[in-house]
Amino acid sequence: MYERVRDSYDRVAERYADEIGGELAGKPLDRALLRCLIELVATVEETTGSGMVADLGCGPGHVAAYLAAQGVTTTGIDISPTMVEVGRRRYPDVGFRVGSLLALPATDGELAGAVALYSIIHLVPDDRPAAYQEMARVIRTGGWLLVAFHTSLSGHPVGEVMHADQWWGEQVDLDFHYIDPTEVVTGVTAAGFTVMARTDREPWPGVEGESQRTYLLCRRD
Repeated sequence: MYERVRDSYDRVAERYADEIGGELAGKPLDRALLRCLIELVATVEETTGSGMVADLGCGPGHVAAYLAAQGVTTTGIDISPTMVEVGRRRYPDVGFRVGSLLALPATDGELAGAVALYSIIHLVPDDRPAAYQEMARVIRTGGWLLVAFHTSLSGHPVGEVMHADQWWGEQVDLDFHYIDPTEVVTGVTAAGFTVMARTDREPWPGVEGESQRTYLLCRRD
């Protein structure tokens, strides 16, 4: 199932980086939440001696690069080898690994924190609990996770699935899941996280697609 996700993102990797790689400049809330995560992870680093943060489903690596620019030791993980190749070329100071949310290429407790911005939206519901368990496995006790996802398109109910077979002129085969926040809260809690904060927001006009979004800031128990 996820081979088509990998292949689709391989096809659009360069264009994705060109079109979306600068998106944080127009997203002040995202930047604020990332800075919050950085501050929290610094406390973990003080007590455990390591502050590695992973960007899970990093795409071309622009979020990982933002974290690295703030002084955080960062690695980007993505299922698409071409995305990882683009990231390595554009951000040579950031580490990258190829891997899936369902089998993260990281050792137990290797990370002080992780971000997963919109990467869970390609997972079918039955696979999401396994992804949350993987996040819990690689984030050490006391570490932090920031996860973001789409909840609904404007005028549509929560929980819909939208399919794309064309993207920037390339043939793709992608399902975009709009997810009920309660489901994600339940899933990450069962995996061993405590949700410390939840933020719901509308889309930034002229900057991004018209979907409602939720961010969960979670502490590893």
